[in-house]
Amino acid sequence: MSKIQVNVTGAESFISANGLEALRPDGKAAFEKLTDGTGLGNDFLGWVKLPSETSNELLDDINATAARLRELCDVVVAIGIGGSYLGAKAVIEALSGAFDSYKPNTGTKVLFAGQNIGEDYLAELQDFLKDKKFGIIVISKSGTTTEPAIAFRILREQLENQLGREEAGKRIVAVTDAKRGALRTLANTEGYKTYVIEDNVGGRFSVLTPVGLLPIAVAGFDIHALVEGAREMEKGTLAGTDTSAMTYALYRNALYRSGKKIEILVNYNPKLHFFGEWWKQLYGESEGKDNKGIFPAAVDNTTDLHSMGQWIQEGERIIFETVVSVATADRELRIPFDESNLDGLNYIAGKRVDEVNKMAELGTRIAHIDGGVPNMQVVIPALNANTLGSLIYFFEAACGISGYILGVNPFNQPGVEAYKKNMFALLEKPGYEAETAAIKAKL
Repeated sequence: MSKIQVNVTGAESFISANGLEALRPDGKAAFEKLTDGTGLGNDFLGWVKLPSETSNELLDDINATAARLRELCDVVVAIGIGGSYLGAKAVIEALSGAFDSYKPNTGTKVLFAGQNIGEDYLAELQDFLKDKKFGIIVISKSGTTTEPAIAFRILREQLENQLGREEAGKRIVAVTDAKRGALRTLANTEGYKTYVIEDNVGGRFSVLTPVGLLPIAVAGFDIHALVEGAREMEKGTLAGTDTSAMTYALYRNALYRSGKKIEILVNYNPKLHFFGEWWKQLYGESEGKDNKGIFPAAVDNTTDLHSMGQWIQEGERIIFETVVSVATADRELRIPFDESNLDGLNYIAGKRVDEVNKMAELGTRIAHIDGGVPNMQVVIPALNANTLGSLIYFFEAACGISGYILGVNPFNQPGVEAYKKNMFALLEKPGYEAETAAIKAKL
């Protein structure tokens, strides 16, 4: 039985039976494109069988490198952007204790850089690291992507100034191209430990490669369990015995065709905030092209019911919601009885906090459906490494199917280059002289 249960009852009334049935041949064709490699972007399908093709020997090697970094470092900075950052951040945040960052002596911390060009952020990070034993995981296929390249240049200089070049090199791991690129050249020259970003796995599908697995292992989490969860989902999905990803892909496209242009991923567990950020990149970069695509948004409930809740309930009816629901909380906490009952809460005294949260979730779903917002629910049994691995593969598989149903190449991102061209022209990068002249004339 699948760990992922997809409940579509809250969406069915918004879709005609004919509309859904008309999509099934497209879904079948999309699935075949993924499995036989005949669709657009088929040179980026390495993620499809990645979990089953990931050897336990590689996972053991990653764990050994992580153990060495933990022994040498109090802090490890993972440098990357987009898929080289969001997947690891999502898993680490989901599996960490809510207040681990405030606890002293809780082991090696994983921090992130290269995901922005914030001068204050980098300067404050340098200040934080001044009296720390730190290391670096630098993640970049080329080594020249602007944001991580800036962060790596700054932090590598700081580490080398603290320890000397040779000792610093023992605390730097590069995840990069197998043979080419600036980072590969530097890693070979300096003797850094390296892992490979395979050419056939795009960044937003790379969390189950060393790109995500090494930072996750450094943070102390079970990457064997994470990959095993993904293996289980891969096996069922590709065999056709688990149709949860197909169901989700079909329904979201049926809703899109009925005029629902925005999908909101909803969680009721604050540990899933960055999972929503990872999901936004996965679907935004995969589907938003050719003037098509569902706009991916995310909210954290019940927190955002007190900010975005009004708009979702009564705003323009172009949205639908997908609720990621965790069936069982890890901890148990009951609401106490209070003799004075000034807050009026004695009617729920003795109940678990999670029971109240679940009723808030159910009540909100009912209210939103009544208010014209279709709802799907993706349920996982608990929040742990194994179920997260399954959930990651579920959303990846559904994304590939959904993109092909939509009629786009789900595995490229040509629009990402537009801002870079302008930025390089404005910074007067060599080789961009014509673009610099053109953009100055425009300004």
